[in-house]
Amino acid sequence: MLEIGVLVSGRGSNLEAILESIEDGEIKGARVAVVISNDPDARALKVAEKHRVSAVAVPSDGLTREEHDRELVRVLKGHGVEPGSGLVLLAGYMRILSPGLVRTYSGRMMNIHPSLLPAFPGTRAQMQALDRGVKVSGCTVHFVVPEVDAGPIIAQKAVEVKEGDDEASLSSRILRQEHRLYPRSVKLFAEGRLRLVGRRVEVR
Repeated sequence: MLEIGVLVSGRGSNLEAILESIEDGEIKGARVAVVISNDPDARALKVAEKHRVSAVAVPSDGLTREEHDRELVRVLKGHGVEPGSGLVLLAGYMRILSPGLVRTYSGRMMNIHPSLLPAFPGTRAQMQALDRGVKVSGCTVHFVVPEVDAGPIIAQKAVEVKEGDDEASLSSRILRQEHRLYPRSVKLFAEGRLRLVGRRVEVR
């Protein structure tokens, strides 16, 4: 059984898509063991509780980034998400991780980003796309490395940018594709079908 820990900061829509895919049997041989948020009031914690998953708040107040991330590792391990066998998913987690945490779960930590990386890394990627006038944007699932939004790409989905789009409308269409792409990527990982070759990900 693949034990999964999910790090969240907001509403938890990608978390819910993954939980539903596991419950529906689309993702087999895996379970979400714990959901952790840096915000005790995050809606995502309520989503976890609704699906009977352990929900833990780990506030960062008064802690350095390294201290906070060591606490994350402690909670993850305490719920069976081990560095050599588990999987950590970032699902709208709005903190930059320390290099130590990323190294601990190297090759076993994924993130989803609302652009076709390497274009438009960082925050407000949808607004960046609109400001640059691109005709196609989308979303990317990638393995996490210490550099922000720079890890090996697992999967991508293109989304057309329409005339008259604003940040909200483009974000909404991209989010619908995120809800399909992230569970599909977790499924591939759970089935042992992803292989890291340098900076590339091969799908078996």
